[in-house]
Amino acid sequence: SHFCTFEKKKSYFCLSLALFVLRLLESSLLNAEVKEGEILPPTIQRLMKGYNKYLRPFFDNGPVTVGMSLDIASIDTISEINMDYTATIFLRQRWTDERLVFEGNKSLSLDGRLVELLWVPDTFIVDSKKSFLHDITVENRLIRIFPNGTVLYALRITTTVACNMDLTKYPMDKQTCTLQLESWGYNINDVMFYWTRGNESVSGLDTLQLAQYTVEDHYTSVSEAIYETGRYPKLVFHFELRRSILYFILETYVPSSLLVVLSWVSFWISLSSVPARICIGVTTVLTMTTLMMGARTSLPNANCFIKAIDVYLGICFSFIFGALIEYAVAHFCTLTHTDHVIMYGHHMHDFEDEMNGIVTTISTHSRAKRRKEPAATPPPAPTPTELTVSPSSPSGSEPKPEASPPEPTNWCLTALATLRKVLRSINCCHVQNPHHIDNYSRVTFPLSFVIVNLLYWTYYLCF
Repeated sequence: SHFCTFEKKKSYFCLSLALFVLRLLESSLLNAEVKEGEILPPTIQRLMKGYNKYLRPFFDNGPVTVGMSLDIASIDTISEINMDYTATIFLRQRWTDERLVFEGNKSLSLDGRLVELLWVPDTFIVDSKKSFLHDITVENRLIRIFPNGTVLYALRITTTVACNMDLTKYPMDKQTCTLQLESWGYNINDVMFYWTRGNESVSGLDTLQLAQYTVEDHYTSVSEAIYETGRYPKLVFHFELRRSILYFILETYVPSSLLVVLSWVSFWISLSSVPARICIGVTTVLTMTTLMMGARTSLPNANCFIKAIDVYLGICFSFIFGALIEYAVAHFCTLTHTDHVIMYGHHMHDFEDEMNGIVTTISTHSRAKRRKEPAATPPPAPTPTELTVSPSSPSGSEPKPEASPPEPTNWCLTALATLRKVLRSINCCHVQNPHHIDNYSRVTFPLSFVIVNLLYWTYYLCF
């Protein structure tokens, strides 16, 4: 029993000690608040008295209007692989809070940490993938209150924002990216957004220096975001970026064109120099393949775009591969040219002799037939039933002569002449000298490449 009484006293003592510590902490927090309130100027104390930061301004008198402006400090990276850009911006928001009106003609600049005591808009960046507020050496915030109750709230933010890109004309493309600002919880009945100075509300792009892009144009717009929960205010900043093509001309277009020209050197090398021509052809093909792989390293590995640079590299690869195939054809014609000419000559000579014999026989038979016809027995007199009166005869007494049957001799001669023309045309298509293939290639390959380049650059630069 004594042991149980001792345990009860011990537990009661511990409970009393815990309550004493809690009261001591509560009193210390109250003293800290009093001291903090004593540090605040009397004007701020009067403003904060009865102020509820959880209620927006004009809670029962319509929506509060929030004006915004931006300063683009920098655009650090623009990634085609992730299709986004990273920018550092200064976001400024202005609104009027009737509860913060005070007497005087000077504004009050407060410490950024006092923003926790005020109501602020719940603005967010719509397409942001990752954002953070700079906090070195302190959080980069600015709070300024004007006598009429206007509040200026500024932030320094670095954000990575998604940007849908059309890479069909890469690297001669032009991209349009946006920065969208919306209210998270307040709909258009509670909050209205507007740009403070229209298109001039965004500054800093005129002096911005980018690695591969130049800013061509930028403008602002005001719209609404419609969701299942309602309609929310939205501000959109649009800016157009044009890629600088000079880097890609020096890095990709000029080397690929020089490789095509290098493949044409083989047209001036003798067909008998097999190692030299094969070495040039294979080397240019492999080098072009390496160049094509390197051009895709800075782009998405899997995408549905057939880019302009892919088309040009494909054209160059086709010309280089065609030069290699040209040598294979010319070399094959060289090996088979001599035997083919001898065999073809024998066949053509035998065929012409045979044709000449056929024509001579047909002509002799025709002449002999014509000589025998006058000496033949005259035909019997026609019977009265065989005589017919010609309608065109004026007397009606002239008989109508019978049509003579066609002779097969003319048909045979026409068929033989046509066959001879076909054989001669086939003989013209035959390569008489394989060295002429190189001569033709020296002209057709450069001319075709120039024409294709004109069409390529005209299409991608003008359309």
